[in-house]
Amino acid sequence: MSKNRPFVLSIAGFDPSGGAGILADTKTFEQHQVQGLAINTANTIQTDCKFYEIEWTSLDFVLRSIKTLFKTYPIKAVKIGIVPSFFYLNKIISLIKKLDSKTVIVWDTVLKSSTKFEFLTIKTKTDLEKTLSKIDLITPNYEEILQLYPNFISEKLWVKNELPTSILLKGGHNCTALGTDYLFLKSNIIELLPTNISFKPKHGSGCVLSAAITANIALGYDLKSACLEAKLYIEKYLSSSSSLIGHHHV
Repeated sequence: MSKNRPFVLSIAGFDPSGGAGILADTKTFEQHQVQGLAINTANTIQTDCKFYEIEWTSLDFVLRSIKTLFKTYPIKAVKIGIVPSFFYLNKIISLIKKLDSKTVIVWDTVLKSSTKFEFLTIKTKTDLEKTLSKIDLITPNYEEILQLYPNFISEKLWVKNELPTSILLKGGHNCTALGTDYLFLKSNIIELLPTNISFKPKHGSGCVLSAAITANIALGYDLKSACLEAKLYIEKYLSSSSSLIGHHHV
């Protein structure tokens, strides 16, 4: 067992291209010098540019895996990726909080893949609020936040204090301020500006960003600092190659 590195866990899908999912997460964890663990929520057949098939892992198998790892390792933070339903997600989160209430949970809100394959649909607002209230941070892009909260921007829901969790709204799809992220905390909003915007798009960049945030939290950074450090990491990653698959030796 590692005595020097904090343990972090990725609960996400397997992408054989290595650009997204648990492969991308564990690469990111290693670069941050945290001890990465992983539980597979789904096997996929995909490349960096096309999605073909998915087979979901049974919820019972995932829950048993979580119990085993938490029994063995002192897990500081968990990053969650693709899941088939809010029921599935809520069961995972509830178990983690039961096993260790101090474990920080980050959910990368992957509602559909970059190749437009839809993973998760939102049935009721009650399901959404119940689940998000147990999560410490979600990391949606502009398309995803409007699927979660259609009136998020138009009605400025953060002003009304109606957000059940902290939100890092990623700026990769924001045409008016490309690359500018916004961290919505309970008390304020923090603008995270890019160092430049001449980046090459990458398959799975959202996975890498949320994994970097998770690693930084496990290393002791507060939420703002964890997001700032992760933003620097993802910018280097986006600049690491001209293809859709990036390099982590940055």
